[in-house]
Amino acid sequence: MIITCPQIVMRFLSIFSLLLTIVSFNAFADGGGKHGAPDSLNHPPNYPKPPLTSERLFYVQRTPNSNTIVYDINMDKNGKPDADEPVRVYWIKYNERGQKEDLNYIQRKFAYGLNYKSLGNDNYDIHFVSYKKFPLTLMKANDGKYHIFALISKKQAILNHIFVKIEGGTFWFPNVAYVEVEGTDPKTGREMVERFKP
Repeated sequence: MIITCPQIVMRFLSIFSLLLTIVSFNAFADGGGKHGAPDSLNHPPNYPKPPLTSERLFYVQRTPNSNTIVYDINMDKNGKPDADEPVRVYWIKYNERGQKEDLNYIQRKFAYGLNYKSLGNDNYDIHFVSYKKFPLTLMKANDGKYHIFALISKKQAILNHIFVKIEGGTFWFPNVAYVEVEGTDPKTGREMVERFKP
C-alpha cells in the first residue's frame, strides 16, 4: 500500500490531537474549573514531582505513565532569557530510569515544543506549537524571577503544572477524563486549580 504525503500529515495530526486536549485552554475560560486543592483521589498517587530548581517554570504529566515534560528557563550568559530559545523543554523519564532526555524532532516541532515572540524588555509571548490560540507570557514577577503566566479560572496566574487523566480509548483517540491546570496567584500566593472535561 502506498501512503501519500497528505496521509502522513493526517496521521501526525492525529497523534498530536491529545496534546491539543492538554492545552485546549478555550475550555478553561468557560467557567468549568474549581479553586482550592486538587482532588488527590483522582491524581496518580505515585507520580513523582520534578525536583524544584531555580530554572523551573512548569511541567506536564499525564496517564498512562509518569514520564514528565519539563519546561525550564534558558538564560544566556548575561542572565537574561535566551533570545532564540528562552525555554528549555525536556523529558524526565520516571517510567524508565528517571533520566533526562531531549524531545525528539516530532515532539519538539509538532507536540510539546513552544513558539516564541519577543515583547521587549526580556518578556516573551509563548504558544505551544500544537495550539496557538492560548497565549502564555514569560516575564519577571515581583519576586525577581521569571515565570510563565496563564489564565486560570479567568485570572492571571503563574503556571506550575498541567495534568491529563486518560481513561481508556485508543492511541489515536484516547478518552480524556479531565485536564487539570495548577498555578499560583502572584498577588496572594494562593494555589489555583482549574479542571475541565473536554
